Amino acid sequence: MELPPVLVTTLTFVILALLVWVLLSRTVLGRGFSVPLRNMFRPVETSQYPEKPRPVAPRFHGRHQLNRYADGLEKCIGCELCAWACPADAIYVQGADNTVEARYSPGERYAEDYQINYNRCILCGLCIEACPTRALTMTHEYEFSADQRSKLVYTKDQLIAGVPPGGDETPHTDRQVKERGLNYYGGLAVTPPTLHGGTYRPAGAAPASRAAQVVPTGDLPISDEQPTDPATVGGPTRRDPGRDR
Repeated sequence: MELPPVLVTTLTFVILALLVWVLLSRTVLGRGFSVPLRNMFRPVETSQYPEKPRPVAPRFHGRHQLNRYADGLEKCIGCELCAWACPADAIYVQGADNTVEARYSPGERYAEDYQINYNRCILCGLCIEACPTRALTMTHEYEFSADQRSKLVYTKDQLIAGVPPGGDETPHTDRQVKERGLNYYGGLAVTPPTLHGGTYRPAGAAPASRAAQVVPTGDLPISDEQPTDPATVGGPTRRDPGRDR
């Protein structure tokens, strides 16, 4: 008995479809082919790079940056903790002492030389976790390739952030810093002391209610205002027991 041509054609398509389904679902080669076949029918998401680069994640680890305070002083105090924390030995820091006429940071020291070797850096972010003053952070910039290895060693001039509006380029003098009356670290201790001198209570002996009053706002005082120090902890100092003997 001869089957109708329509039935033969239908059975042929059914058998072929069954064989394709077995191939795509039951074999390793077929499962590999199924991935591009599924994506053939999805909308195209072509990134127009580099004309229109796609935004990165908020916590993306890109090129490093050395930050400044609102008045232009550098946050880096040359402690070298970032270099010690780096697992790839990609950071080199050479610290130097601040002087009365040349102050670069609010601390005793600053980073005279700061280098990051991006031939070694793995952009892990351990260095920014180790920084005690949030001087070192990571930007979203990832386009810093070079045609020579020496060009991937970034120096302090390439890493330091620009001077904020209203601030001054370093170095500053101690008198200029004292006149601003800013508390750079947000703690209860005085950093730096005021022009008027005097004795201050240690941070541990200060009342906790003062903590909310010394948080830095980042605003610089007007030049014609009387300089004040919001970080000064009032009240008498604790008596030294050794003086009564």
